[in-house]
Amino acid sequence: MKKTLNKYTNKNKRKIIEKRYNILIAIVIIVMTILIVGLFNVQVLNYNHYKEEVNKLTRNIVYGESAPRGRIYDRNGKIIVDNKAVRVIYYKKKAGVTTEDEIKTAYSLANLLEINYNVTDLMIKKFWIKNNFELANNLITKDERTLLKERKITLDDINDYKLERIDVNNLGYEEIDKKAAYIYNLMNTGYSFQEHTIKRNATESEYAIIAENLEDLLGVGVKLDWERVYPYGNVFRTILGNVSTSTTGIPYEQKDYYLEKGYSLTDRVGTSYLELQYEDILKGTKNKYKIEDGEYVLIEEGKRGKDIVLSIDIELQKEVEKIMDEQIIKAKINGPNTEYYDGSFVVISDPNSGEILSMAGKKVTKVNNQYKTYDYTPGVTTSPIVMGSAVKGASHIVGYNTGALKIGEVRSDDCLVLPSTPPKCSWKYLGTLNDITALKYSSNTYQYHTAIKVGQGRYYYNKPLALNLDAYKIYRDTFASFGLGVKTEIDLPVESVGYKGKSDNASLLLDFAIGQYDSYTTIQMSQYINTIANGGYRLQPHLLKAVYEPTDIPLTNLSYEFETNILNKVDTLDIYMDRVKLGFRSVMESGGTGLGYMTGIPKSAGKTGTSQSIIDTNNDGIVDTMVLNNSFVGYAPYDDPKATFTVISPNIFNYNGTSLSRNYVNFWLESAIAKKFFEIYK
Repeated sequence: MKKTLNKYTNKNKRKIIEKRYNILIAIVIIVMTILIVGLFNVQVLNYNHYKEEVNKLTRNIVYGESAPRGRIYDRNGKIIVDNKAVRVIYYKKKAGVTTEDEIKTAYSLANLLEINYNVTDLMIKKFWIKNNFELANNLITKDERTLLKERKITLDDINDYKLERIDVNNLGYEEIDKKAAYIYNLMNTGYSFQEHTIKRNATESEYAIIAENLEDLLGVGVKLDWERVYPYGNVFRTILGNVSTSTTGIPYEQKDYYLEKGYSLTDRVGTSYLELQYEDILKGTKNKYKIEDGEYVLIEEGKRGKDIVLSIDIELQKEVEKIMDEQIIKAKINGPNTEYYDGSFVVISDPNSGEILSMAGKKVTKVNNQYKTYDYTPGVTTSPIVMGSAVKGASHIVGYNTGALKIGEVRSDDCLVLPSTPPKCSWKYLGTLNDITALKYSSNTYQYHTAIKVGQGRYYYNKPLALNLDAYKIYRDTFASFGLGVKTEIDLPVESVGYKGKSDNASLLLDFAIGQYDSYTTIQMSQYINTIANGGYRLQPHLLKAVYEPTDIPLTNLSYEFETNILNKVDTLDIYMDRVKLGFRSVMESGGTGLGYMTGIPKSAGKTGTSQSIIDTNNDGIVDTMVLNNSFVGYAPYDDPKATFTVISPNIFNYNGTSLSRNYVNFWLESAIAKKFFEIYK
């Protein structure tokens, strides 16, 4: 029985082993089949595809220099920023190059190139040390070497001793030696193996002779680079922005941002204003190469960046800047009481699109006893100023919306008298006024009474004024809907929102209502008057008008066109906005405070402003002097506005000055600029 059982068990084991073996054979066959099919797919069916994939993985891809940037045009197709080719001689240290080799190269370049060199004594001393190693070592005493071994002084100390003991006047160096020292310094400033520019704008003959002798000039190379050129010189120059050089590459503080976007450290990028704002559009595409057998093979040709068209009229801009130069200097020379007046700001805009037609800021300074202006256009978006009565259009809307002001409401222009404060009055007694004449003659007390009603208070002669201070938010929210106290979203990398007063007592609310508390930028005031001129739509102000692909025939392949961007509509009734516009129209008529600001221009509308401000006159961080600011905002024609005008002149009058006369530079600026605009745009 036992023998029979063993026989049965062994037989069963053999069956199991055979079954497992057959399964293993089947698996092997399946795997081999898969491998054969896969190999057939790779080597026969998709051979070319996989060959290309391998080539991609093993291909050494490199990129050329930064390609030229796109051009910048004005609204009429005139080039205001272009590129020009530049011949460059550079040095890039090669492995194995010795100091002796570099000195020899420096002397060779000194003989071949005309360079305006400004060599310092330190450069000459360092060059002499490199060229006279043993003699330089003899300048160090035995005791000093001992101190160095004992680590009581450092190698830096030793080098300093050498430099101190060299008298450049006794080296016997001639001009060629000094020139070589300067070039050697250029070759070794910065990182060792980066490109060092020896000369930009080399002449054709210099470029050719260097190119012919590259084998004898170790590490020296030639290339064609590019640089920005400005056909209109300094006109609108600051806002156009700057581009880094091939030497500086990406600014250090922006390297992480650009490296994440695939840039190289040596790439040239926009560093300010429009060049920075539209970097992604203006940047060119670099040549793409593969390296095969040590040779560069072009696989994708680069091209310059896209062209952009600005809303700016460069001819108008040129005239505006010319007028500002003349009038600002004239005001400083002939105007009374102008010791703290230092410049003005101007914006001309299309209220129907938000396009900026001209934008300028000028500062004035004294150089060699003569007044000269310099560009300060960035201040249009970054310099907040207390604007005064020019904001009363927005204050009227607050009154209408809250019921604190009725259409046609009549009020007396009597001063308000509150405890412990000077009387709060208009600039003179203006009699009995309604909502239109209050704007025409720029009544302050009319706005005071509106603000008191908005704050749910009541005025009593010489009694404390109690107000619901939620009125501040009501005013500021409405002002913001016009663009005051908020970012306008202009397409520039830097913009200020202005300054909001921190205190919130009742008396200061009255000041707020007449534009004597919060401060705003010139571009905010431009957005504000645009909003009034177009009937209540706050539009994004912008400098970009369109983008074009780079083509042989300029501006023929449109890539993008800026569409008018409505940020919000002022929450008010059309009848209220029409009343403000009617008031602004009356400002420019006989008896109005704006009479003469747009002389000879029919159907104009606008609002003047004068405000008090305190400035720091000695740069000690403490405001110490009371001054006046002038502002003007306007548009024409009032029934179909072509343009709005914003002119701001801070610090035009010093309360502590020797003269009581005022400087009317803001009036003369606006009058001349508006006249010039309508000469161009008839």
